[in-house]
Amino acid sequence: MWRGLGRPALAALFLAMPAQADDVLQVVSTDGAPIAELPFAGAEICLSWAHSVTGGAVADCFAARDNRLTLVRSYLHDYAAGLGEVAGRGRVVPAQGGGYWIVAIDEAMPPGGLPLRVGPARVGHELTGAAGQVDLSALAANRLVTLRVRPD
Repeated sequence: MWRGLGRPALAALFLAMPAQADDVLQVVSTDGAPIAELPFAGAEICLSWAHSVTGGAVADCFAARDNRLTLVRSYLHDYAAGLGEVAGRGRVVPAQGGGYWIVAIDEAMPPGGLPLRVGPARVGHELTGAAGQVDLSALAANRLVTLRVRPD
């Protein structure tokens, strides 16, 4: 899905933002049951998927701050359908291997977490962080889940 980017380059892209060592990103179903967890392990966690129109790579990267997810940056393969920057919300920088990052977004997600309708395998919703990967499309395709920092 990340055309033009090798695994080492992807790893470098995903491991930039520090988070508290105890913070865990939790994926929960609509009834609150945990589906998956991924420790932040001192870095950010990125949600990646294939754009619904172009099929190109897209990612949103989060940090855990004050027990909430915070959108730190987004990767976009190009300025395709619905993609681009929003004035006053971060700044655009070229990405190694193509595409671009919108960095310095620093937008806190809702206190209850970020709702996500997980796409099927062709969409490839996946969480990637220093502690590993979680294939959301394999676990919860076509289901509504919430991404949140695990409550203490």
